[in-house]
Amino acid sequence: MTAATAGVVADFRATSRESLQGVRRRFDEVTRDASSGDLVTTAEQLDAVSDLLDREAVLRRTLADSSTAPDAREGLAGRIFDNQVGRPVADVVKGAVAASWSNPADLVAALRLVARESLLAAAEADGRLDAVEDELFRLGRIVGAAPDLERLLGSPTADPAGKQKVLDDLLENKAEPITRRLAAQLVAHPLAHHVSTGLERLAELAADRRQRSVATVRSAVELSAEQQERLAGVLARIYGREITVHLEVDPELLGGLVIQVGDEVIDGSAAGHLDDLGRRLG
Repeated sequence: MTAATAGVVADFRATSRESLQGVRRRFDEVTRDASSGDLVTTAEQLDAVSDLLDREAVLRRTLADSSTAPDAREGLAGRIFDNQVGRPVADVVKGAVAASWSNPADLVAALRLVARESLLAAAEADGRLDAVEDELFRLGRIVGAAPDLERLLGSPTADPAGKQKVLDDLLENKAEPITRRLAAQLVAHPLAHHVSTGLERLAELAADRRQRSVATVRSAVELSAEQQERLAGVLARIYGREITVHLEVDPELLGGLVIQVGDEVIDGSAAGHLDDLGRRLG
């Protein structure tokens, strides 16, 4: 599991984390040759199944009941969904209900997560995954920097149409269609306690699809495209894998860079050196 994936599944307990990885593998297998349009349809159907399980508590508990044999749960899911959704979705759902979950809610959360991955796969098929990743990251930073906006978008009691209007205004209809879909789904069904965190996790999932890690780089000044490319190359050599650089300009750093990859922070800023010096003298 990569650092990016670890962040996304952090809210799952051990049993559910293992099952989630199995569901993700099943999804990759059954959609390997799918077109962008088919992947969008798969995402819509997975969300529809998740909505049904959210509404029907008895069905949700029955399909996630580990005291029942896995093949019995899979058979029940087949009878319900085989003629209602496409074959890839039916296969993913049957694989999911045959797995073990720490609680029934994790089954629904896993299906919603795979629905979002299906949208990211659609962007990848269209050659637009880089753009979607960047837009999700930037939107997450915008929301995180505005507490009132964060509270509004994350409120379960706020008018859904009103929240969608706020999202449309933020994105100004200029964002990728997949970005708009993902943001709308996230506001309707949060991936984390804060919408901004959920958006950043989606950006990490996008990076993970390309088997890259995300480096959040804070710089006192804007870096040119050439400088960002060189920095990504240096980080790739350090970490042994490709690195996507997300740049933030922060004049308070005075100079230098602060680089975060996963939980690791490299503070090469002038402000960081001054703070360190102050601690040594204090």
